[in-house]
Amino acid sequence: MQGLILINKPSGITSFGAVSRIKRAAAEKRVGHTGTLDPMATGVLPIFLGRATCLSSYLLDGDKTYIATIKLGVTTDSCDITGNILSQCDVTVSKGEVSKVLENFIGEIRQTPPMFSALKKDGVRLYELARKGIEVEIPERTVKIHSISLLSDLNEQNELVIETTVSKGTYIRSLCRDIGISLGVGATLTSLCRTAVSGFKIEDCVSLDTITDENVCDYILSEETAVSHLREITVTENQARRFSNGGQLSYERLKICDFIENELFRVKFKDLFLGLGFADNERKQLGIKCIINQYK
Repeated sequence: MQGLILINKPSGITSFGAVSRIKRAAAEKRVGHTGTLDPMATGVLPIFLGRATCLSSYLLDGDKTYIATIKLGVTTDSCDITGNILSQCDVTVSKGEVSKVLENFIGEIRQTPPMFSALKKDGVRLYELARKGIEVEIPERTVKIHSISLLSDLNEQNELVIETTVSKGTYIRSLCRDIGISLGVGATLTSLCRTAVSGFKIEDCVSLDTITDENVCDYILSEETAVSHLREITVTENQARRFSNGGQLSYERLKICDFIENELFRVKFKDLFLGLGFADNERKQLGIKCIINQYK
């Protein structure tokens, strides 16, 4: 079984747990996801089956959109409401102050990931160290906030809702923490929904609880859907056979001339998606990135 399933992950289950349920339903050993969601988070979780799993990394590079609820006046060790409370204070901030602070986060920013994360330090997951009470220095990283907007005013629980589109590697928990710091009251994340990943929207997803052994095939999309934004190269039958067997294709024999170094292409023979190739301008050939379907 091979392809892509777009899951709307429910709260209370890990991304790995969602993958395990699809693996059992599809009876497929090779199953993987792209873009981990915390257990409390919901939303778009693309899951790949079979050879399509090698495409997962190409969705990791894509932008993601989230709707997040932030509670002001509270900080926690995990930067979300599931953690231990570190501090609490009264909140007296205006909508104008919030909007101004949000604007300051748009663009490239430096961000420190939370201790409770799957990043590794000397081969050990940070959350494993955090659970043991071990604090380590976490290096900052550059991420990009493409947009951020206020969806609701501050309510009686000192909560507000934002929508943000961000680059890969951005931690929304860290963003909420830093918004609280900028407002001078602290903040923690109380709910999170990922509404889009690399062009896939939550409206395109199916509830995880809907998937069963009997109907899983009904929800499998073509693996090509995951890379439909890439340019397509159509090859001949002989070229298809060569590509499938691991052979590079000369530029001279391809029906395209404007190759950009290292650009990725969808390689197809008629309606068959063979895999991904990349432009190797030095050798003037299309190299092989991954083979999804073989032509024999």
